[in-house]
Amino acid sequence: MAAFTILTGIAAPLCKSNVDTEVIIPIARLMAFPRGQLGAFAFEPWRYDSAHQPRADFVLNQPKYAGAQVLVAGENFGCGSSREHAVWALSDMGFRCIIAPSFGDIFRANCFQNGLLAITLEPGLVAALMAEIEAEAVPRMTVDLVQNLIETPALRLMPFAIDAERRVALLEGLDEIGATQRYSAEISAFERRDRAARGWAYQKLDDAHV
Repeated sequence: MAAFTILTGIAAPLCKSNVDTEVIIPIARLMAFPRGQLGAFAFEPWRYDSAHQPRADFVLNQPKYAGAQVLVAGENFGCGSSREHAVWALSDMGFRCIIAPSFGDIFRANCFQNGLLAITLEPGLVAALMAEIEAEAVPRMTVDLVQNLIETPALRLMPFAIDAERRVALLEGLDEIGATQRYSAEISAFERRDRAARGWAYQKLDDAHV
């Protein structure tokens, strides 16, 4: 997956709490379209009318937020079913970072597995960010994972905390499987010891490579 270091881009506010994964990507869409084609259907119930035309009153349809890469949302974002497709849809739509007071646990884990930075901030800080985004004509924000800092649209610096292991994985562009590369020497040493002690367990594997 793509590494996340420093991101500067347009930020958009989604002033809603308990946004569930069925709203982020309806189940009918994830069954019909593969990863890479889900962005057009992200937030579909709110984004389009019955004729599938963009709703003027939906915030992410406003020209000001076109191409947004940072989404600032209400509490419990990504609740509901555990579909990984919700993260794929957001990424396909162009988002690299989601900021909220809290997230659905599985959704948050899926974010980190797919290179989408999920930042948890106190509700008051999230509200202040939303206010700044709405006030600026061009709501540009910088999210610096190297220094764990957000530069807000009003140019204020706001620190954030993140699990150290997840931070390193994002900086290096590694999911959980890729992160095992750090331990390749230890894994190889274990395999050598285990093969010496339990050679019978490797017989079928060896036969398959003959």
